[in-house]
Amino acid sequence: MSIRIGIVGYGNLGRGVECAVKHNPDMELVGVFTRREPQSLEILTETANVYSIEEAVNMKDDIDVMILCGGSATDLPKQTPQFAEMFNVVDSFDTHAKIPEHFEAVDKAAKKGGKTAIISVGWDPGMFSLNRLYANAILTEGKDYTFWGKGVSQGHSDAIRRIEGVKNGKQYTIPVESALEAVRNGENPELTTRQKHTRECFVVVEEGADKARIESEIINMPNYFSDYDTTVHFISEEELLKNHSGIPHGGFVIRSGKTGWNNENTHIIEYSLKLDSNPEFTSSVIAAYARAAYRLNKEGQNGCKTVFDIAPAYLSSADGAELRKHLL
Repeated sequence: MSIRIGIVGYGNLGRGVECAVKHNPDMELVGVFTRREPQSLEILTETANVYSIEEAVNMKDDIDVMILCGGSATDLPKQTPQFAEMFNVVDSFDTHAKIPEHFEAVDKAAKKGGKTAIISVGWDPGMFSLNRLYANAILTEGKDYTFWGKGVSQGHSDAIRRIEGVKNGKQYTIPVESALEAVRNGENPELTTRQKHTRECFVVVEEGADKARIESEIINMPNYFSDYDTTVHFISEEELLKNHSGIPHGGFVIRSGKTGWNNENTHIIEYSLKLDSNPEFTSSVIAAYARAAYRLNKEGQNGCKTVFDIAPAYLSSADGAELRKHLL
């Protein structure tokens, strides 16, 4: 029997989940739920339907796991607890500082409904989080480093596009190579925000816009650019579409640690990702955790979980014997 999947939201992440479901033979897409007019939305899966988000409440018996593809700023804090009372759910909530309070709200709702929820699934938080945990558990004496990029930051790109006079824009986060090499060499440097990453912006402006003002607003924007060395390039819309239409990303999680009676030996653990499509990779991680949510609920494990709580075997479509034979 296939795991019946529902998708809430059909932006970049929702479309990625649809693709991921296609490539998981034990899953099938039942429907996409949208705040838009359902008839205005064309999806790729011929056997699935598009529904108004209000219709979800009537489909509790038709969907095994609901995957929530809204944004972390305003959508998921409301939607995940709401849906977790009715469905097993997975979300990609990525506001790191607010994960504890999000967990509490979702846990309460999921337990009330007898459902299983998994939050903050993706690559950071998600796969990077797991690798930080594994590395800390193994090298108890050490230091953690996380570098992001080179890749497009969707949140920072959106911040650029909200500036008056900006027609379009993309922002790339880039690790500082000298900092990365110092960490890989086991030097355990103390790095400021500015020393770890730079930001590069490609901006299309409206005709007659004040480029000097726009550049100043970008490089001095608090919480986004002011703590980084930021470069702004003004380009044509044709050039942006030609050279910057993708959503690549990636990064590195590194732990440098010591072992031995007097900590005489140095070890480096490094996990890296290089992604052509940030949302499609995130969607593939989410699909694996949707399988875990389904299995855990079948076992009666209700409430909210994170990637830390779930054994790797729950993610795979292969059974234990296959995993022991081929991957152990």
